[in-house]
Amino acid sequence: MGTGRRELWVEEPAGRRRLPDPVRAAAVRAGLIVALTLIQAVAAYLFTLAGVWSAFPLVLSGVGSTVVATWSVLDVWVTRQVWKQRYGVVSEPSSTARQLRRERRTARRAAREAARIRKRRERTAGRSAAASSGEAADAPRVAARGAAGYRGAGAPRSGRGELSRA
Repeated sequence: MGTGRRELWVEEPAGRRRLPDPVRAAAVRAGLIVALTLIQAVAAYLFTLAGVWSAFPLVLSGVGSTVVATWSVLDVWVTRQVWKQRYGVVSEPSSTARQLRRERRTARRAAREAARIRKRRERTAGRSAAASSGEAADAPRVAARGAAGYRGAGAPRSGRGELSRA
């Protein structure tokens, strides 16, 4: 490509994003219908000025075409709104959905961080209490034996069907 010739087709970045396919199809359809309606209206006007017999049927069909053209333009708007609702909000800074997502994300991060800090404090509190005295270090083992139903020699046993209070 060092010949110094410029390419015939140079692709430039688009200023706006491309319309979704259903919206673009509806817009093309509406454009064609509106164009045909305008041509029909001009023809009806000229036929009326010339006094041609087919001017009256052309005016009547022009009224119908105007209704169809209006419907097709509304179809573009409805199709665009439906596409937005189904496939996401347009990415704009003023989007309320984006703001809500941002707030939920921030709340989740804060909750995770609070849980992390709480666990860390519980761990350090457990370590410091156990390390402060020798008896306290044995306390979890004694409590575990008691919770498991360990009884000394003189402890009364529960009868069959009775619940243990250990």
